Amino acid sequence: MLKIGNIKMKNQVVLAPMAGVCNSAFRLTVKEFGAGLVCAEMVSDKGIILKNDKTMNMLYIDEREKPLSLQIFGGEKESLVEAARFVDKNSNADIIDINMGCPVPKITKCDAGAKWLLDPNKIYEMVSAVVDAVEKPVTVKMRMGWDDQHIYAVRNAQAVERAGGKAISLHGRTRVQMYEGEANWDIIKEVKQSVNIPIIGNGDVQTPQDAKRMLDETGVDGVMIGRAALGNPWMIYQTVKYLETGELIGEPSVKEKMDVCILHLDRLIALKSEYVAVREMRKHAAWYLKGVRGNAKVRNGINECVTRDQLVDLLLSLAEEQEVVNVG
Repeated sequence: MLKIGNIKMKNQVVLAPMAGVCNSAFRLTVKEFGAGLVCAEMVSDKGIILKNDKTMNMLYIDEREKPLSLQIFGGEKESLVEAARFVDKNSNADIIDINMGCPVPKITKCDAGAKWLLDPNKIYEMVSAVVDAVEKPVTVKMRMGWDDQHIYAVRNAQAVERAGGKAISLHGRTRVQMYEGEANWDIIKEVKQSVNIPIIGNGDVQTPQDAKRMLDETGVDGVMIGRAALGNPWMIYQTVKYLETGELIGEPSVKEKMDVCILHLDRLIALKSEYVAVREMRKHAAWYLKGVRGNAKVRNGINECVTRDQLVDLLLSLAEEQEVVNVG
């Protein structure tokens, strides 16, 4: 079973830390579908140090989400260490994760995120400084390399291990690939064989069968699911069950999907206010509606919603329509 430092997970299925998505409302919903570990979206080290209101709110963790990994990012050792110390002493996160994978230019131009992948020595220096400063286990989320000419995944992973990092989540794409093309599972296997700390594989796990295949082919200790869980926490439940029993659980009904979407919305309202939550929930609702017949009309309506009641009415009316179609 997956164990990071002294933190034991109940299974090998991990929710990826997706920026703009993995707040407490989403994480708790996914946790209830059985994820062994959930990861919070990345938080800026500078935002933590400056006690920025929005950043401080991002540090909120519901006890029911635990065990939880909280991810920080930054490009300078002093500020990263200071932020890690704050998280260590002032949050109920179980694990502190350092982001070395974010490919977006506004992060990499600050020498943060995937920019670290070009320098194994910097990785060692930064990770060891954070490890020395905190008591919680420190992990790293990284990509296999910057581009095809700079794939230092093995050296980078060994630097993390040498620095005292307790686990690595490895996305089998380069920074240049962003989210395009195929993830390279061979490099994940190579990294797994080159270090003794747990490796969590990430990239192209779209189905429970993919998760099993990744575990079998690469030997990783856990599988990380990201985009496949958007609007679809059932993917987490199905994967956990499939890995445990080999049984493939069927898809939820439209009504079940809409009920969970509304639960997610209500949690987001409690977290951020109705005004903010309804607007943020539009993208999530579109994800929940994926694959549902007749969703195009409802999706257009969702983008006009400004209150909880408007959004809930739309979702429930679609569920009722589908029930009538199915009965007919």
